[in-house]
Amino acid sequence: MPRMLDLSDDVRAEIGDEEADRLLAGDNTPGSYDCTSCRTPGDAEQERTSTVLFVGDETAVLAFAHSSCLPSQIVTVSEEQLQGAVRSITGDDGGAAPEAASGAVPEAAPTQAVLGVTSGLVLIEGELRPALVVEPTGPIARPGAAPGGGDDFLPLLIEQGFTPVASLDSPPPALPGWSVLLAMGQLHAVLQPGTGGGSPVAWWQAHHPLQVTEDWRTAANKTQTVLLFAAPVGSIGRQPREDMLRAALDKAATHGRLVAATMPLAGT
Repeated sequence: MPRMLDLSDDVRAEIGDEEADRLLAGDNTPGSYDCTSCRTPGDAEQERTSTVLFVGDETAVLAFAHSSCLPSQIVTVSEEQLQGAVRSITGDDGGAAPEAASGAVPEAAPTQAVLGVTSGLVLIEGELRPALVVEPTGPIARPGAAPGGGDDFLPLLIEQGFTPVASLDSPPPALPGWSVLLAMGQLHAVLQPGTGGGSPVAWWQAHHPLQVTEDWRTAANKTQTVLLFAAPVGSIGRQPREDMLRAALDKAATHGRLVAATMPLAGT
């Protein structure tokens, strides 16, 4: 029986016409699946379903999502991240980090080690909103600048469209082309527009998929948006509770050390 599949031109080009036609005919597509975004059951025979192709350095994995959660697209990730996703799908999750009881879950970016990301719920306009807070582990220099030339983290983000935040009274403006990738119920990356209109690329991606709380995931799926706040090193710190995270954000905003944007939960 033909499936109600959405298959983007980019995904078709990557997997080939023959495989794409088999998918659309229902030959290689499971009728039921767990949505790669919200992790709730889906049925390709009963509802619109997106094909999402995760591509690493050597491996590609085809996943399925409710079309209301994710559009059909190619998502470029690291090979290690993709292998972690495969382990998650197959149930071999031994290396996953536990959730913090408070719901504010920190994760440090590896290798070049310049960004740290914390997830938490932030109360704005009487509603708890899913947020990510990005803070470097050290000063960020402008590309090509001499060492020790100062911290250009906020100016660089403002040049990319982030908005300076003076208070947290209202959500920040949307930033076109950017998105937050939540796959297999875990946070994988913050995506920015690809060059020349190509597929989105990772601005930040987790070394291991980042655990988020059930409340955070529920709020994100409800609004289909995530607020991303960014501050220079030393502005926020690793706060153990969400009320302390909010207080640190308020303080950074008051001192002109906070920028932010609202991003859709999935790629554009």
